[in-house]
Amino acid sequence: MTVLIRLILSAIAVFICAEVLPGAHVDGFLMAIVVAGVLAVLNVLIKPLLVALTIPITIVTFGIFLLVINTLLVLLVDWLVPGFHLDGFWWALIFSVLLSLINTLFGGLND
Repeated sequence: MTVLIRLILSAIAVFICAEVLPGAHVDGFLMAIVVAGVLAVLNVLIKPLLVALTIPITIVTFGIFLLVINTLLVLLVDWLVPGFHLDGFWWALIFSVLLSLINTLFGGLND
């Protein structure tokens, strides 16, 4: 049940980000649920591999390169999900940061 609640909270966060940012577009709340689900799957399957492969550059940049990894995953979701669109790398970066902040706030509600 907590997985379903987290998915819905993440979808709400995706929907909020798309409403606030002019460079992010999502076609309704159902598509926000799909975006949240695909992003969750990518975070479980691909992100650990990317983080492990980029440990040297992450250390050199004091962890800031993790923002680039998050942005690339969001851009991959943009490419995979037809009802979700970002207007470029910088909008994806802002979207990923804002999404992380909102999900952190919602994480406190989920406890």
